[in-house]
Amino acid sequence: MAKIWTPKTYLRLAALSGFVSVAVGAFAAHGVHEARPAELLKTGALYEMTHALAVFAAFAVARATGRSRGLAAGLFLLGTLVFSGTLYAMAFGGPRILGAITPIGGVAFLAGWLALAWSAGKVADKA
Repeated sequence: MAKIWTPKTYLRLAALSGFVSVAVGAFAAHGVHEARPAELLKTGALYEMTHALAVFAAFAVARATGRSRGLAAGLFLLGTLVFSGTLYAMAFGGPRILGAITPIGGVAFLAGWLALAWSAGKVADKA
């Protein structure tokens, strides 16, 4: 049975996340004329792009420590799904109650950064 959650899967998801963030950001800039939805889309796209790149950084650290994948990468992707996903949904008319879920994605981002910091502490210093 093939493993689904391989480093390749995480990296592909990060690349697709970067793609989505550019597409959403462009749509927010050129296709949305109402201020609040455009703001939600731009914020979601900014955080999504930032954390798509962070997944690549997490895998660079994981590789430097000899690990096949990192907890940080998963937390960044989860954060993107919840944080950016709820903002996108609200921008497209989803219920405002989704705003109560958005911070869960933010907590996943924060946990991912802490996990990345912890993992980076295990990188061997080379002189």
